[in-house]
Amino acid sequence: MANPRTLDKRRKSVRNIKKITRTMELIATARFKQAMDRASAATAFTQRITQLVKDLTATELEFQHPLLEKRESKKKAVLLVLTSNRGLCGGYNGNICRASFPRLKELQEEYGEVELWISGKKGIAIFRIQKKMTPEKSFFNFEDKPRYEEVETIAVDLLDAFQSKEIDRLDVAYMKFVSTSRQEPSVETLLPLGGLEGAGESGDAAEKSSAGSMYEFIPSAESILEEVVPTSFKVKLFKCFLDAAVCEQIARRVAMKAATENANDLIKFLSREYNRARQSRITNEIMEIIGGVEALASS
Repeated sequence: MANPRTLDKRRKSVRNIKKITRTMELIATARFKQAMDRASAATAFTQRITQLVKDLTATELEFQHPLLEKRESKKKAVLLVLTSNRGLCGGYNGNICRASFPRLKELQEEYGEVELWISGKKGIAIFRIQKKMTPEKSFFNFEDKPRYEEVETIAVDLLDAFQSKEIDRLDVAYMKFVSTSRQEPSVETLLPLGGLEGAGESGDAAEKSSAGSMYEFIPSAESILEEVVPTSFKVKLFKCFLDAAVCEQIARRVAMKAATENANDLIKFLSREYNRARQSRITNEIMEIIGGVEALASS
């Protein structure tokens, strides 16, 4: 039987850990709500500007934009992986990295050179341990509130490199937010922006496009697309960072809730063991007293 004092110390330690995990759960819940509001607002804007580009490119315009062109060259690709700076969020970082490994292998086989960009300390550690790779660029300034200005800096660098043909493709691996109960690791190709083209439209949409545009362009459609298409890419990249922030807080909240529940179960178990050990010690002491009394009485 374990020492009651040792069991009591363990129980106190678990109670202290429970306070920490419970506090972290509450903090993650509050941060999740804030990040969710920002992501919801960005989702509506992203969908609208993407639809705008689709409508504009579906018109009878002989317009070509470098971001919409499919590249024949296979010289260089970039894989951007979005992970967290902190742990205690379950399998969040591991799932993202495992989803990016097959795409990384595919890019290495298809392209002559592949650059690895990673946001988050945990992703850097996972790639260093499992793939023996260090990223060409790393970012540590994105927490639960990524700012558009910070993401825009990365987007501008990628746009300049793509338009100058320094890179031919950009893939982003991140945790995609579907609902509060469902998040899934996703690897999407953001450059070139082929998904924004009007191909694959429904019959009604095709008829509308052939009939003419619903927009009146001032001064011209080309000048508008020159501004809208790069903005669309920046917003899509920003949306990836926002989704990653939301999913990180959800994963941390779930992990801390499970840790708190496990701490409660462990406290109950230790309390039972403590009571048994204490009762056993009391019983032994009573038996020793009775044995001593009987020995005195017989002498």
